[in-house]
Amino acid sequence: MADPRVDDYLAGLPDEQRGVLAQLRADIARLAPEAVETISYGMPAFEVGGRFFLSYAAWTRHCSIYPIDDALLDRHAAAIRGYGRTKGALHFTATQPLPAALLEELVRQRVGEARTARGY
Repeated sequence: MADPRVDDYLAGLPDEQRGVLAQLRADIARLAPEAVETISYGMPAFEVGGRFFLSYAAWTRHCSIYPIDDALLDRHAAAIRGYGRTKGALHFTATQPLPAALLEELVRQRVGEARTARGY
């Protein structure tokens, strides 16, 4: 379910970032159709069953997706060689978007964790 606050967030971004994050938003909605959009800590985020599972944001030189764990990054090491990262985040740009396989695994993993925590 779309949140108009996310629309506002994206509308305020430069074209390049707006495009890559709008695509990310659509991909996550496709991969987790039961997810609900929200804003958390000033960033677009997704919840399932009332539990947060993923967020993303635009920064000056890149975009980031949160949270992402080391084991997942290790499994996709070849595909993300050259990407920036910080603890719990992977950085990407329009010219270097997130690899589809990594995003699919991340969404599946995080939705599963949210459902388990929720008990369903």
